[in-house]
This record gives sequence, C-alpha cells and structure tokens, in this order.
Amino acid sequence: MKHTISVYCDDTPGVLTRISGLFSRRGFNIESMSVGHTEIPGKSRFTIVVKGDDNVLEQVRKQLQKLIHVIRAWDIKPQLSVEREHALLKLKVEEDKRGELLQIITAVQARIIDSTEDIWILEVTGNSSMVDNAFNLFKNYNILESIRTGKIALERGSVLNAR
Repeated sequence: MKHTISVYCDDTPGVLTRISGLFSRRGFNIESMSVGHTEIPGKSRFTIVVKGDDNVLEQVRKQLQKLIHVIRAWDIKPQLSVEREHALLKLKVEEDKRGELLQIITAVQARIIDSTEDIWILEVTGNSSMVDNAFNLFKNYNILESIRTGKIALERGSVLNAR
C-alpha cells in the first residue's frame, strides 16, 4: 500500500540525510520526496511517498518523530487531502502533428511554456493520475526529455498538522 507521509522540521543542514536514511535502513524505497520552505521562516516540510505495510510504516513515522530537528511527522490520508504533482515534457513537434498535440494539451490542461522552432516544453500539473494520463497520451509523440516532481499534499479544511 502507498503511504504519503508529511514531515515538518527545522530547515537545517543534514535533516534530509537523517530522514531519508531512516527509510533506507528499514528497507523502504522512497517513491517520491518533495521538500520546500513553509510559511514560517526556518521551517521546511517534506512530502514522502513510500510503499509498505501499515504497521511497519507507523513505526517509521514514530521514529521520524524522534529525529533531531523533526517537529512533527504524520500520515496524509488521500481522501482528506489535496495532492498535486508537476511535470515538464520537451517534445519535438512535427508540423503535421501540431493540431493533434494542441487537442491533447487542452484535454489534459497542460500549457506550452516554451517553444522554439519545432521544440515545445509543456507543463502538466495535477494529481498523480492526471500526470500519469498526460504522460500516456504524449508517449506516442517524440518526447526528448521529461522530469516530474514528487507529490505535494495538504489536508483539506482547517486541519493544521504542521504546528
């Protein structure tokens, strides 16, 4: 089962190593990890997606909570949150395929953020399945490069887990 874990921590050197090391020592492969500054200076928030057994991951969450500089670690429930990913795709566009591509871009709510001659860079944002769908639709075209962020998530409503 996939779990999304959020970790609120001090923004200090070495915290990434300690957090990722905890997962690797337990034999978990991190599927995605995103980290960034929060609205509070000096604080960061990780969003980590990992597959694993519920009980074992609960133990990992408790051990995360004990790490120095970690303020709080918790499981994010998909049904109670808003989740997003971001992707960039660089395509080589053939003249006779432009119309088709523009229809797909509209359908997946992507944006062309750069175009030079026959190279387009597209931006796709949405939940994981929306980004997966976009990749599937563009795979029949000439993808030169792509990159995808990890998942980021916030709980719905007035829940303030980070504090």
